[in-house]
Amino acid sequence: MAALDVEDESILASIFKDSFPGSFQDSWRGNPDFTAYLSELSSFGLEKLSREPERLAEERAHILQQTRELAFSNYRTFIRTADCTERSHRDFSRVEASVSRLLDKLPGFTERCRGFMKEAEEIGASRRMNSLTLNRHTEILEILEIPQLMDTCVRNGYYEEALELAAYVKRLEKKHSSLPVIQGIVREVRQSTQLMLNQLLQQLRSNSQLPVCLRVIGYLRRMDVFTEAELRVKFLQARSTWLHSMLAAVPEDDPYFHITKTIEACRVHLFDIITQYRAIFSDEDPLVPPASGQVNEGAIFHGWVVQKVAEFLETLERDLQRGVGGRLDSLLGQCMYFGLSFSRVGADFRGQLAPMFQAVAADTFRRAVQEAVDKFQEDMNLYTLIALPSVLGGTIPPVAPSTQPGTLQPPMSLLDFQPLACFLNNILTAFNDLRLCCPVGLAQDVTRCLEDALKMVTRQVVVFHRAEESAFSSREKELFVQFCCAYAEDLLPFLNRCLQVLFPPAQLALTLGVPATHLHRYDSLGCIDVAAVLEPLGFVLPQRETTPPPPLPEVDIDAELSSLTFDSQLNEPTADQNPASTRSGPSDSEPEPGPELTEPAAEEQDDGTIQDEESNEHKN
Repeated sequence: MAALDVEDESILASIFKDSFPGSFQDSWRGNPDFTAYLSELSSFGLEKLSREPERLAEERAHILQQTRELAFSNYRTFIRTADCTERSHRDFSRVEASVSRLLDKLPGFTERCRGFMKEAEEIGASRRMNSLTLNRHTEILEILEIPQLMDTCVRNGYYEEALELAAYVKRLEKKHSSLPVIQGIVREVRQSTQLMLNQLLQQLRSNSQLPVCLRVIGYLRRMDVFTEAELRVKFLQARSTWLHSMLAAVPEDDPYFHITKTIEACRVHLFDIITQYRAIFSDEDPLVPPASGQVNEGAIFHGWVVQKVAEFLETLERDLQRGVGGRLDSLLGQCMYFGLSFSRVGADFRGQLAPMFQAVAADTFRRAVQEAVDKFQEDMNLYTLIALPSVLGGTIPPVAPSTQPGTLQPPMSLLDFQPLACFLNNILTAFNDLRLCCPVGLAQDVTRCLEDALKMVTRQVVVFHRAEESAFSSREKELFVQFCCAYAEDLLPFLNRCLQVLFPPAQLALTLGVPATHLHRYDSLGCIDVAAVLEPLGFVLPQRETTPPPPLPEVDIDAELSSLTFDSQLNEPTADQNPASTRSGPSDSEPEPGPELTEPAAEEQDDGTIQDEESNEHKN
């Protein structure tokens, strides 16, 4: 049945507005039975419409009666229905409570299920990984044993295999750097690599020959831990450490033994190190100069050689200052041979030896002369002018000159005067020591030193005269004059001849580049100024008619002697020496002071002999 239209609905609402509440009006609009009944009711006539309430009442009563009868006849059904309904309600309440509890537990259960699924996935993945590990067990075991194998190779010296393992580990690190196992293997292999590096450097610090050094440097290059310049520095440092250990093992009690052993060790081992370096590294001049900031690799070796030579020269100078006795010539020969051997590798240092030995020789001579002067002063303090027995020099017949050419005979007249004889003995001893290592450059220093000493001797004689003059007898005055004459006419000229033997005028002239006749222009060069020495004794010495020499221009020869070559007078002929002057070695004691004269190491030479000897030296 169709629903009411808007017009019918408004009519019914106006008619039954008091019969139905507003809420019911809203409900019957959507009820089709109510709408059909109202449509049917609107079609009744008046009479039928007036009887409609009665009919509805009767029908209502009839329905109520039927309901009562139905309830009375089926009351048990209704009771059971009510009980069932009640039980159903209780069951539904319990079900609802259970469902509520179930809904409360469902989120936790869901999370646990998810965790279980995740654990199941992990277990499955682990199982698959274990299966894969089992299948690759041999390969994995080899990788895990790399650190142990690397350590074994390094400790047993199998460096070739160790380098191959290190290279393999580097490739593994590049591919699998994020894996903790690989990181641990790399860390342990690096520790073994550091141990191998220390062992290789330690081999360089030992007595290693060239093949070993070549092999070690090859390993270090393959390790790629140093640049080329750093590798050169490490090699030189390691070899220097070994060289220092060898030098430190030399005893230092005896300076001569220490320096000779040091020379031998440096000459042999330094030459070996230089040979090894040049065989391993190339120091050829590059075609293109190194850019700014780059290390000049060739300068590294040059600086190291210069440092080693400087260290040797420091050791030599220190031992020379400590004293090597009378073996300076032997030490000089060894040092010269050492420098000559280094000239083959471009490190000739012989030019630096000359000033050092020259200074030592000069200091030794100066100390000996000073001791002679001090001894002369002591002798003069105890000396008395008395007539000497007839066995002394005054009664000794003159000695015939030796048949050996170029010999020097000490004046026998000095035996009459014990202080002068002892002084000459000490000076001749100093000359004999100086003769072993007598550089030409010392000519001026030796002459000045000896001249200063003689001036001090002269002053001591004057002091003696002033102290004893008042008590002199005529005989003592005569003896004192003889003493001064022997000093002026015998001792001083003899010392001048000794200086000419030590420093031949021809050789001095050749070295200075002047004629031999012009040497007298140079002050204090191989000749004592006798006039200056004897000036304080002028009041005692007898006057002799002498023509004073013309004044000579003074020449400063410091610049001339600064360029002198180191030339020892070792080719001079030695004179026949008595036991008082012969020196068997540095341990011999000094000659006993007394009235016996020692002879010089070289005798007086005439001009022809000097020229012959000079030509022989040039031939040598």
